[in-house]
Amino acid sequence: MAKIISLVNQKGGVGKTTTSINLAAALGKEGKKTLLVDLDPQGNASTGLGLNNNDFENDIYDVITGVCEIKDAIIKTKFKNLSIIPATINLAGVDVEFVKKMLEDETFKQNEQLKNSLETIREKYDYIIIDCQPSLGISTMNALVASDSVIIPVQCEYYALEGITQLLNSIILVQSNLNPNLRIEGVLLTMLDGRTNIGLDIIEEVRKYFKSKVFNTIIPRLVRLVEAPSHGKPISDYDPTSRATLAYQNLAKEVISRNGD
Repeated sequence: MAKIISLVNQKGGVGKTTTSINLAAALGKEGKKTLLVDLDPQGNASTGLGLNNNDFENDIYDVITGVCEIKDAIIKTKFKNLSIIPATINLAGVDVEFVKKMLEDETFKQNEQLKNSLETIREKYDYIIIDCQPSLGISTMNALVASDSVIIPVQCEYYALEGITQLLNSIILVQSNLNPNLRIEGVLLTMLDGRTNIGLDIIEEVRKYFKSKVFNTIIPRLVRLVEAPSHGKPISDYDPTSRATLAYQNLAKEVISRNGD
């Protein structure tokens, strides 16, 4: 049965989608059957794996609003052991759609729609990775309710911990009321520029704050890593010898190890 992990940080530009794509691909290369769920209306995880709107009929919006079954939205990618449920700008309208459904049906539970859908295909995968949008709205709450754990990407830059308290409070709220089994899988340091002292200072600060929750792996800031999505490939396929490829391989191994696989 799949372990469901959400990549969450309401602050944008922290490497969340980059990590979702490359962690999912790295898990696939480690022999784990992996499903990536794009839960961001920008659809960057989808385009980052080479998809465009002409490549599919159904997306994650159709799944959580009941237009189609989840199995009909899954697309096998050309990358090893990796499938994806894509997203489009349609997802931006899910808040309005759910409010409408709640007015029509008082038994409708807006935060459980993704969970209910994922449960029907969970046994087909080893890992399900959810790329959340940079907000704590309805779709992100759906992800937290559906997940076993969260990975929090934190960039090695000034103001790195800005907003983290709000995110942790949201996680605690979900644990208390909606998903008592939710836990923090780990905090991932991203975008490290080894040439600056600030990056090293942030590493020390984050590790002091989160202690053993911080992954040993640190994702470097590299041009090749930024280029890869524009070619529709994870870094492991775009540049197999890149330091970022090795970093995400190591991250995948850490995730697997933490889950006893």
